[in-house]
Amino acid sequence: MPSVSNTLDRVHKKLRHFGETLAPDEAYLSYHDVRLTKLDVDSIKNDWLTDNAIAFWEEYLEREEMNAFPNAQIVLLRPSMAFMLMNTPDPLTLKDVLPNFAKTTHIFLPVNDNRDVNAAEGGSHWSLLLVSSLDGVAFHYDSLEPSNDQEARNTTTKLEILLGKKLRFIHMSDSPQQENGSDCGIFVCMTMKHLLLKRLLKADATKKISMSMEGKSVDAGAARKTILRLIDGYRKEGERRRSGLFGKGRRF
Repeated sequence: MPSVSNTLDRVHKKLRHFGETLAPDEAYLSYHDVRLTKLDVDSIKNDWLTDNAIAFWEEYLEREEMNAFPNAQIVLLRPSMAFMLMNTPDPLTLKDVLPNFAKTTHIFLPVNDNRDVNAAEGGSHWSLLLVSSLDGVAFHYDSLEPSNDQEARNTTTKLEILLGKKLRFIHMSDSPQQENGSDCGIFVCMTMKHLLLKRLLKADATKKISMSMEGKSVDAGAARKTILRLIDGYRKEGERRRSGLFGKGRRF
């Protein structure tokens, strides 16, 4: 009969290699409301980010960063919701599935250039739209300007209808620019983090907040590694829990 230590060693060895033989659509990590597949994780390594990869980042920011600011009324709209909003003729029909924006001060929306509602994970470029419902302004950050200008303007028009107010569209010409064709999603994630944590959540209420990204840069390679470390950390935490339950549940 194998010893407890030998059995657990085999379990840990299998867990260490978890993900290496997964099919692209198999689950790699479940993090609160987001289920990351191997394809999602691979996209973070060196490709154009999937909807789910960006949704994971938003979920992380909400759970781990925004929880220290319980009074913040900021919405990080998921890519699927932003896409649906942009492509729905009458945005008022989405009121039941979208967050209630009645008390919301700011809305972050990842914007995709996919216009085919039947094409899952379509499109070729991401940009970021930040709407201040307080000031009636929509700031657009595009790392490959002006690629998503029309999509961002269309989304702004739909939000005007939902919010019941006019929004002044501002193209942020000082947005950091990517150097290849696949880092746009990473630029969205890092710009979102900077604006959320450095500008909105930690702002001095007595001073005017600048939403400019002038002088800011994005190290896409380092950012990818940061997100991957987070994912691997949560996955290993889950592995430890599973192995702990296994050790407690077996008798030898």
